[in-house]
Amino acid sequence: MLSDLIARGPMMRSVSLPRARHPLHVMPTSAGYERREGPGYDWDGLKRGQTPFTIFQFTLAGQGNLAYEGRRLSVSTGEAMILTVPHRHRYWLDQGQGWEFFWISMSGAEAIRIHALISTAVGPVFRPKPQSIDRLADLCLRLEGEAGDSAPRASALAYEAVMVLFADVFGTDVSEQPMAPELSRVIAHVASHLAEKLDIDAMAAVAGLSRAHFSRRFAAAVGLPPAEYVLQEKMRRAARLLVGAGSMPVKQIAAEVGFDDPNYFGKAFRRVFGVSPGEFRSSGMYFDPAAPDIGR
Repeated sequence: MLSDLIARGPMMRSVSLPRARHPLHVMPTSAGYERREGPGYDWDGLKRGQTPFTIFQFTLAGQGNLAYEGRRLSVSTGEAMILTVPHRHRYWLDQGQGWEFFWISMSGAEAIRIHALISTAVGPVFRPKPQSIDRLADLCLRLEGEAGDSAPRASALAYEAVMVLFADVFGTDVSEQPMAPELSRVIAHVASHLAEKLDIDAMAAVAGLSRAHFSRRFAAAVGLPPAEYVLQEKMRRAARLLVGAGSMPVKQIAAEVGFDDPNYFGKAFRRVFGVSPGEFRSSGMYFDPAAPDIGR
């Protein structure tokens, strides 16, 4: 399918559908394939509006530059970058550089959440497996040709792309293997104590394991270090409250998920979802409380 995408030649499809009566938690915003050269190609993650979305972009040939939270990185042939907007990053070409790539952009809290998990695990630049790229190239083509005016169809294609990336980074067996009883106890403990400060020592005690042994086993089973899992669960609960309890002050929501400092809560929320709690609420972003949890 990658060869079909390249043979098709440069193309771009913006997906603009009427707002659905029942909002969907992953929606494509654009997809395409391009060849660019020189300094005319330059994007700043803080100058693309306040509506949150994510970008997956894979390099077929050449190399681009990425400035990400104070670091300068290159995105070379066979590498992908995964970004959230708005966010402090910039990607561009210098004089004499060329970049051939395809991309898929999406909106929706679940797309942003999973892209943030991937970025946390492997960084903003990583090397996907060839079979994943072939499937994503196929989805890029289908988004360009099949999305049409159907929001459910467009959402299904975008969600498939999210799951391809998730499986590429975390494997397909994370949720298929039964959880060990001691780790299941920890998962249940976290779910019922999100308003508290959950540290690794306390979680290890619930599991009946040493801190180091617990951390290794938990990360292997769930796909995230314990502290990162707790943060993700706290932010998911905060997102549900922001959407479902529209009159609840952000300060109170912060307390509900164990943050005494609303400013620190805001920074943590932005790291996971790419926007502030207030922007998340005002954007009307949909959060699906029934979305599958990692490791369950």
